[in-house]
Amino acid sequence: MSEEVYSHGHHSSVTSAHSERRAADSAGYLLDHLTSGMDLLDVGCGPGSITADFAALLDPGRVIGMDRSAEVVALAERTYAGIDNLSFRTGNVYDLDLPDESVDVVHAHQVLQHLTDPVAALREMRRVTRPGGVIAVREADFHAIAWYPPTPELDEWMDTYQQLARSNRAEPDAGRHLLAWAHEAGLTDVEASSSNWLYATPERRRRHAAAWAERVLSSAFAEQTLDRGLSDRAALERMAAGWRRWGESTDGWFLIPCGEILVRV
Repeated sequence: MSEEVYSHGHHSSVTSAHSERRAADSAGYLLDHLTSGMDLLDVGCGPGSITADFAALLDPGRVIGMDRSAEVVALAERTYAGIDNLSFRTGNVYDLDLPDESVDVVHAHQVLQHLTDPVAALREMRRVTRPGGVIAVREADFHAIAWYPPTPELDEWMDTYQQLARSNRAEPDAGRHLLAWAHEAGLTDVEASSSNWLYATPERRRRHAAAWAERVLSSAFAEQTLDRGLSDRAALERMAAGWRRWGESTDGWFLIPCGEILVRV
């Protein structure tokens, strides 16, 4: 996993936005399949907000949050210290440091889109899942994202993000690929579904726009696009201004569709 390049990075504008995600709005397709006492591995757990929700739902089952970034693991540990059945660790999605068939559930949220070999990652998730368990994966589909009102700077942002992700040998439209990747990994009992995030209330609009305006200027998105000649500082300033203007629109509407798979092992 050391060869992977994360297009978003772990700037505070990124981790703050990711910390707002909860199991209810990001893993709803999985919740009906969880019962108290199950052991769960959350791969690519980030700042741990969804992971902590799983720990509350599955107690006394053990919940492990795993991420390749020591920085974000430390953040999760500080935020959710004192939860007895919850732990965090650094790890590699291609070589999970767990025995075969050791957990009931493997969950990955917005992870495969950043990998150069998502099929290998799914095979490794299968290795650590017990018979009768489930693998649950949810990924955004960037080309399916839609917004209103039309904002040319957001068109420019989308084009730039697509170029950046693909320069990292990643797949920003991962949501539509999940079923195919699962089949390629040899997984046969696969249920596909979809859900979305919608930013259309004044508060959700404001927070989403402010986060992306800052990310465009200050996160790994900015660093990598500048380093690779995919953008320049003037273009980034223009995109950030477009995000802020969209966020101020009383008619602003921003939809992020996500593909999901639930694999029964």
